Amino acid sequence: MSSWAPTKYKTTNWSAYNEALKRRGSLSIWFDPEMSWDATPTGRRGRQQTYSDAAIQTCLSMKVLFGMPLRQTTGFVESILRLVGLDWRVPDFSTLCRRQRTLNVNIPYRGAKGPLHLLIDSTGIKSEGEGEWNARKHGGPKRRIWRKIHIGIDEETLEVRAVEITGSNIGDAPMLPELLDQIPADEQIGSVTADGAYDTRECHEAIAARRAAAVIPPRRNAKPWKPTSAGAIARDEAVNASRYLGRALWRRWSGYHRRSRVESKMNCIKLPANL
Repeated sequence: MSSWAPTKYKTTNWSAYNEALKRRGSLSIWFDPEMSWDATPTGRRGRQQTYSDAAIQTCLSMKVLFGMPLRQTTGFVESILRLVGLDWRVPDFSTLCRRQRTLNVNIPYRGAKGPLHLLIDSTGIKSEGEGEWNARKHGGPKRRIWRKIHIGIDEETLEVRAVEITGSNIGDAPMLPELLDQIPADEQIGSVTADGAYDTRECHEAIAARRAAAVIPPRRNAKPWKPTSAGAIARDEAVNASRYLGRALWRRWSGYHRRSRVESKMNCIKLPANL
């Protein structure tokens, strides 16, 4: 019996393949002249803000995207505005540093066709302390501070629709209802896909309250709940289907494999933190 070997694919459309590789390096930045760059007066006493939250978020997005310090970010945005012919003033580095602490980030969303299929996951990010190898090799301080990021993305567009940052002592399941609260109440949610850590009554009830289907694998020792609510009934149906079909067939039948997309999104989020 021959051993397993990975499948090898032979590229035949070299012209299209070459153009696709070139498009990976293309970059286009648009500034809408109708954008509210200057802050609107609040009517309160004291000095008013000069720049709007959209202007601060634009500059900080450039900073994170290209990995630049604040001073270089200011010069970079100034050069872009000069190229596009806009005479807008750019916030200095001290303004960016001060405003980023309290900035209310607005997550743009292009929208998908049909109901929203939400994929949820969480991961830990080290925010302070030396790396494990450095601490073991050079005897650095072993105290580390971790933060946990919880996100929900659209399956079709892969855009982040909900995000929460918590301490490392907060579990995954308690944050699912808060992530669902970030989705507008008038927006239809088709399904919510998450791993087995979210197999709790609170999560199923929150999903059922939004009239969505829960694609959450039951625990291996899962037992049916008393069907007193819509969330419990939906969860019992998943338990029975998993027992009848088997866990592998149930995952394929329910479309649970789609959750791999949110894991890939997590990798994209963690890459800038490791630079």
